[in-house]
Amino acid sequence: MANTSTRTLRLLSLLQTHRYWPGDELADRLGVSVRTLRRDIDRLRELGYPVEAQRGVDGGYQLAAGAALPPLVIDDEEAVALAVGLQAAAESPVEGVAEASARVLAKVVQVMPARLRRRVEALRAVTVPVDWGTRTGTGVDPDVLTVVALACRDGERVRFSYTAADGRGIDRHVEPHRLVCLNRRWYLVAYDLDRADWRSFRLDRLTAPTGSGARFSSRTLPAADAAEFVRAGLNRMPRPHQVEALIEAPAEFVRARVGRWGTVEPVTPHRCCLRMTADSLDWPAMALGSLGAEFQVLAPDALRTLLTDWSTRFARAAAEGEEA
Repeated sequence: MANTSTRTLRLLSLLQTHRYWPGDELADRLGVSVRTLRRDIDRLRELGYPVEAQRGVDGGYQLAAGAALPPLVIDDEEAVALAVGLQAAAESPVEGVAEASARVLAKVVQVMPARLRRRVEALRAVTVPVDWGTRTGTGVDPDVLTVVALACRDGERVRFSYTAADGRGIDRHVEPHRLVCLNRRWYLVAYDLDRADWRSFRLDRLTAPTGSGARFSSRTLPAADAAEFVRAGLNRMPRPHQVEALIEAPAEFVRARVGRWGTVEPVTPHRCCLRMTADSLDWPAMALGSLGAEFQVLAPDALRTLLTDWSTRFARAAAEGEEA
């Protein structure tokens, strides 16, 4: 059996991963008796963690929103700063950082008192997000992201409205599986109950998600992981732009910087070919420019036109700066 301090931290971690834990199952995960579990729960309450208990044969525990934040975690000011920062990071195009931010945001929101939620909402209302032009779609509402993340974590069925690619609005009822941040967009991978099949949904097209309260048993995803499932679906969709460019740099150098958005094949030890697919040519243009190497656009002609337009405007801006 782990020492008391280690076991208490483990208990807190488990309570943060599920909305509700049956007592017997929680005690089994900790390797302790139900009586010891009750003492550990009381210890968490003494430390300020709002743990609720349900008595009876099917009794259990859950971490609930409380009157104050747990004193050993963060204070009120830090909590507000953390939530605002996580909401911004959750919309970030940076893969991995965005996913981790969404998970942490779901935990923070779950235990945040109402007075702090109001302060976070006020800050969001007067804050203008920075858009660096690297996204191919519109932003995702952090509230939507949080609700869906919690549903994925808790295994709870969700209903929501969804705007299809052709603009039609439809209602969906799904069993959420995982959230995926790919190519600067968020996707929900879920089992669609109405269509009896797996689907991926863009979160920027998803509105008013609501948990049904119904739990479900996990199904086997027909892919190695959720990210691979989304990639496979995207590969089946026609893309308007197929980009190909020769770059005067080693393949390893280019692959380390932009390889996640395309394929890089060596031509010579100091030259490679980059191929990308994109909804907009702005991002390939920025990716090529960020390499700091000479390159030649092989396709499409529209990218050459865009680069010519950009170079003209950049040169004009540089000339105007010299005159000033």
